[in-house]
Amino acid sequence: MNTSPIRIAGAAVATAALLATAAPAQAAPETDEFASYVENVYESSGVPGLSAVVTKGDEIVYSGGHGRDSDGDPVTPDTPMRIASVSKSFTAMAVMILVEEGKIDLDGPVADQLPEFTMDDPRADDITVRQLLDQTSGLNEITIGMSDIADAATLEEFTAGLKHGELGSDPGAEWDYSDANYDIAARLVEVVSGQRFHDFMTAEVFQPLGMENSGVDDEAVDPKLGHNSWYGLWKARTEPYVTDDRGSGGVITSANDMGRWLATQNGGGTRLVGPESLETMHAPSDVEEYGMGWVVQDDGTLGHSGNLGTFNAYEWIDPETGYGVAVMSNGASLADVSWEAAQGLRQITEGEDAPDASSPFLMDIGLGLAAIASLALGATGVVRSGRWAAKRGGKSKWVTALRFVRILTPTALAVAYPAIVSLLSNGRDITWSSTFYHAFPLTVTLLVAGTAGAAVAAARLVRLVR
Repeated sequence: MNTSPIRIAGAAVATAALLATAAPAQAAPETDEFASYVENVYESSGVPGLSAVVTKGDEIVYSGGHGRDSDGDPVTPDTPMRIASVSKSFTAMAVMILVEEGKIDLDGPVADQLPEFTMDDPRADDITVRQLLDQTSGLNEITIGMSDIADAATLEEFTAGLKHGELGSDPGAEWDYSDANYDIAARLVEVVSGQRFHDFMTAEVFQPLGMENSGVDDEAVDPKLGHNSWYGLWKARTEPYVTDDRGSGGVITSANDMGRWLATQNGGGTRLVGPESLETMHAPSDVEEYGMGWVVQDDGTLGHSGNLGTFNAYEWIDPETGYGVAVMSNGASLADVSWEAAQGLRQITEGEDAPDASSPFLMDIGLGLAAIASLALGATGVVRSGRWAAKRGGKSKWVTALRFVRILTPTALAVAYPAIVSLLSNGRDITWSSTFYHAFPLTVTLLVAGTAGAAVAAARLVRLVR
């Protein structure tokens, strides 16, 4: 950019000052507005449990919980849940604490500070700690073979498993979202601090903030089981992804604890690092609007989602107004209810009317009906395959072939399903087993449609050959 950042900052400050003097102060939303909206989202979505918190500066202005956990106990603002990739902002904080102590060089090569981090790709020697945190290291989950090391028992084992991988791009050249970045960062915290990652987080982050229901180990903090929607019926299931003690997605916490976290991220409450470090974490990289565990949005606010097989979460802060929002759900489906609820709460903090809560159950019903229709059409097609073959006598072979292509399209989509999802997920390795969790209804419907198409095609081919 040709415009000086100093000029941009000066203009922004001047504009804000003018607006502050010209416009009347906006009335703060009432707590009842937040409570009513969260209750509406819970009832409309049908998720097993939902908790949320809204902060303003140092204060929690709303926190609440609805529903039940997998043991049947009520979900409250103190119920621990997994927050998945929302954990990344916590890991970034751990690193910045050590940066301020002079124990980690943010712009120094990772390999110099973590000698066990070695890769056959020589470019890995140039990856800096900052590039891990803003996801510009060049690590790509396909080229590093993430699926082969995702179940590593420890961060040390995980880091060692990267040795034979390759980078997807030069360090600093491109943005590529990868959990590996934050697991390496967590291992760096362990080595530099001399403590297990969970122990460091507990001593340096959770305890100072008073986050009593938080941890990075489900033996220390029990989040119970999450759930999946089976066409609108919620089933408690064991979380398929190994996340304990991981910097990429291991944090377990509650709504009230997240309130304390949001306050410190907005520069209030108990401060873990200075203002400059917060600004560093919240600033985007040169190649993507992504900070250190935060997605930097066009309006200057920051957010990050977290999605596992059975849990969803979302956090959002507005450094200008001091508002913060976090939502967690112990049910994962095709619709991310935590994201929707957080966006609605955000709108309320901005003085807008609460949006209407949607119902993901309608999507499940639609997919269920599609599966039933596919079964019916498939059965009909098999039964009538003889009549169909008789009508094809004398018809062009090309026309017949095109009809087979049409019939087998659902089958091709079903076979390619994991690969398509991987492509749409920025190259992340999606396995068949993972598609049977939050996307269960879609997966089953695609398989039913694909099987029905294959059965009809096979029956018609047999009749044609005869």
